[in-house]
Parts: sequence; structure tokens; C-alpha cells
Amino acid sequence: MRRPRSLQGRLLLSLGAVLLVIWVGAAWTTAVLLRHEIGEVFDSSLQETAQRLLPLAAMDIIGREEGDVASQRLGAIHGHDELLTYLVRDDRGKVLLQSHAADLSVFPPYSGPGFGRTATHRLYSEEALQGTIRITVAEPLAHEAGVAREIQIGLGLPILLVIPAAFAAVMLAVRRSMWPLRAFRELLETRSEKDLGPVASDDLPSEVAPLAATLNALLDRLRAAFAAERSLAANTAHELRTPLAGAIAQAQRIQKETGEPHIARRGADIEATLKRLTARAERLMQLARAEGGRLRLDRTSDLRDALRVVIDDMHRSVPQDRLSLRMPETPVMSDIDPDAAGIVCRNLVENALGHGNPSSPVEVALDPGGLLTVSNDGPVVPPETLAKLAGRFERAGTSARGSGIGLSIVSTIAERIGSALTLRSPRLGRQSGFEASVRFATTGNVEVTTWP
Repeated sequence: MRRPRSLQGRLLLSLGAVLLVIWVGAAWTTAVLLRHEIGEVFDSSLQETAQRLLPLAAMDIIGREEGDVASQRLGAIHGHDELLTYLVRDDRGKVLLQSHAADLSVFPPYSGPGFGRTATHRLYSEEALQGTIRITVAEPLAHEAGVAREIQIGLGLPILLVIPAAFAAVMLAVRRSMWPLRAFRELLETRSEKDLGPVASDDLPSEVAPLAATLNALLDRLRAAFAAERSLAANTAHELRTPLAGAIAQAQRIQKETGEPHIARRGADIEATLKRLTARAERLMQLARAEGGRLRLDRTSDLRDALRVVIDDMHRSVPQDRLSLRMPETPVMSDIDPDAAGIVCRNLVENALGHGNPSSPVEVALDPGGLLTVSNDGPVVPPETLAKLAGRFERAGTSARGSGIGLSIVSTIAERIGSALTLRSPRLGRQSGFEASVRFATTGNVEVTTWP
């Protein structure tokens, strides 16, 4: 038999087995002691009966007329089962008096006062008048065994009810005691893979608390390692800004100063490559912020301000009719970091501008419930491609240039704020195009924090 794998099952099996052994042992000990006590009670009854009947029998025999010593059998006043029978004899073994149900074959020859036993009866003998009158009282062994059995059954039946009740009580106690462990397991199951914060262990039993402490120490080391990786990526991207800006300026200067067309073209190619590298570095910084920064604040701000700043900045390089923004007239308050909301909006818009139909506008909409939707016209994206777009370095198969991590950044931010990035193609209610949406958590707080 295999032992249960769960700690709860092992506790139930062990406690149940111990409890069963204790109950069986107690029941067996009680039965043995009870049988012994019942035997003593019945022996005392036999002895008491013989000692009370013997003087009465002696007086009856002495009071008879001389020569009338025939055996007498007492008649029954009412019909009943006679469990105790007796026989009175003289010193020669002649029967002088007997009970009405006495069976002479049950009584062996007199062997002296005291207790005796045959195959079927328990006997007690006593004598009087210097041994000339002797009485023997007999009781069937089956009667004693039947009484003992009835008493044992009367005691055993409650035990049969108590044992399942005790098992149920043990089960409830074990399950209640295991509740902190189940809560700890559920806490770990519901944690996101990006949540490396310490695990609460206040309610854990002292035997399991060291396990939680070891787990928290491991999470601390993982958090430090991931923070070092993010810091390296962010610092590297930040340090690249200045040399990249200088290199772009040098490429632009070469284009202006050279008089040879092929050198100017090479300078333009170098400038375009450096700009793409700058955009990639910017994306790496955004990714580091999405994975490691604090995205929910202790204060609320109007999401409309963050989106308005992003769209106004993008209008400097994008025609006005290429990008439209639709927002409610009332504030949309949220505790989401405005920088994180801006990163989400910018990446979705840049993705739509880079992969959408250049002759159709990109529509940016924010509803009062905090749902940000960015949609663009274009060919329908196949479902199998759509399911992979949120992954890093995934592209929709177009010829547009891009880093391939824009939607991954949005997906990471959405997951960390308790939301999700939803992608549709075609657009909702349309036959073509692409649509991406993220719902920001909103609050009913009317206090507005102005976002610069």
C-alpha cells in the first residue's frame, strides 16, 4: 500500500491508525475486565443463594416426621425459566430437596464446599450440621456468557458510532490545521511570474515558516539579479544616447559638406541607421521601465493629459490628418503612472503608423471607463500571426521597419497593472484593419493631479 503523497493524507492515515489501535485496545481491555467482573458477580450470586437456602432447607428437613426422609421437589408457583437450580443431599448422597427444574444429571457427586465447574454449569456447594446436609446451586454457563455478551454489545455499539465520529473530528481538525498551508499554496499559485515580492508567512506554522523564509530569500536574490539586468539595459541605452546623437550630427554634417552624391547617400544611410539604433535604445529603456518600475502610484491623475501630451508630440512629425484623438469631456482618473500610460499610447500609435494603411488615419480613443483603443486600416492579420504579435521581436510580416518589441512592452505594462493587451483584426465592426486596446484601472476620485 502506497503512502499518501499529501501531508494531510499522511496525518489522517497516521492519526486514524493510532486512534483505531487505541480504541480497539481499550475495547478489548474493557471486554476482558468486564467478563472477569461479571464472573465475580455471578459467583457471588451463587454463593449468596446457597448460603441463604441452606438454613431454610436444614430447618425443613429437621422438621419432618421421623422416618419421612423421602426426596421432595418444590413446585413452581408461577411458570418461569429457572436459571438457578439447587439440590440438597445428605452425607450419603441421598437427595433430600431439590428445585422444581433441577436436573440431577447436571450435579456431580459432592466434593466439598466451594466453587466447581462442569461442561455446562457453574456450581457452588455448601454444607451444614457437620456435613450431614449439603446443598449445591448450579447456574448455566450459557446464561453468564449471554449476559456478558449483551453487556459487551451494549458497550460496543456506542463505540462503533464514536469511532467514525472521532475520525470525522480528526479529519476536520487536520483540515483546519492545514488551512494556513492551503492559503500559502493558493497565494503562490495566484502570483504572477513577474511578482518577485516577499511572500507573507505570518500565519504559517512554525514547522513551515522556515520554508517561506528560504523562499523569500530566493526571491530576493532573483529580484536583485533581474534588477541588475534591467539596470544594465537601461544604463547601456541611456549611455548610448550621447554618442549616437553625436554620430548623427556628424553624418548630417558630412551630407552638407560633401559635394559628391555617392558620399551624401552614404551619409544619409548612416544617419538612418543611427536613428534606428537610437529608437532601439529608447525601446530598451522603455522595456526596462515596464519590467522594473513602479507602475501604480499612491495618487491619481487624468489619463487624458498623458495621452494629449503624447499625441501633440507625435503631431510634430506626423501630419494632423494622419492621427486623430477622441477622449471624453470629463476627467478619466487613474492611479497608473502617467509615464507608463504615455509609453503604452506611444508604442500602440507607432505600431499603427508603421504597419497601417498610410492613406488612412490612425484613430486613438479613450472612453470614460479607461479603455484605450488604437486602430488603423490595413490588411487583415491572420489569427495565428495575431496570437504571436505580443511576443518580443515579432512582426506581422510587413516590410515596415521596427524594433519588434513595441507590443511586447505594452503587453508587459498591461500585465503588471492587472490588465491585458487585446488585439483584433479586422477592427470591431469593420472588414479590415487592426485594433489594439488596453484598459486602465480608473477610480471615482474627483481630485485631479495635473500631469506636466
